Amino acid sequence: MEQSQKPDALVSGHVKWFDPSKGFGFLVADAGGPDILLHANVLRNYGQGSVADGARIKVVVQSTSRGLQAVEVLEITPPDLSDVPPLEDFSGVSQDEIAAAPLEPARVKWFDKAKGFGFANVFGRPEDVFIHVEVLRRSGLSDLFPGEALALRSIESTRGRMAVEVHAWESGLS
Repeated sequence: MEQSQKPDALVSGHVKWFDPSKGFGFLVADAGGPDILLHANVLRNYGQGSVADGARIKVVVQSTSRGLQAVEVLEITPPDLSDVPPLEDFSGVSQDEIAAAPLEPARVKWFDKAKGFGFANVFGRPEDVFIHVEVLRRSGLSDLFPGEALALRSIESTRGRMAVEVHAWESGLS
């Protein structure tokens, strides 16, 4: 078992990349220095199965003989995508309308990152909710897995019910 070479440190930075299929990714600290390993188990302990590249993140880091590793995620903020135009499906929807939509418990039915979309079932609703990959990115996520628990906000669009925000399940509990 590796021993820490120095006490745990609180680090703020951003996600360089994270690949849920590989089970890890790397963070870059605002203060600079070597990349920090983010293992999927540490991210899952926070309640997420993925995180978007560029997302802001605050973690507890431990120095080991193999380098710096995140041992606890404290906060994730979605990446700044203000320069990316909103999805056409949401062109007539205001931020107030999105904020007014209830945060509902849901479970992922399926999601195909390569296709850029998937569906979830919201507890108590008979219809599926469409989830676009761009909504995931704006929510700070990069991928979803069948059976994964979520909290989401959705609206009725011309194509049916669509997610406008997707959050880790734990965010719906507070």
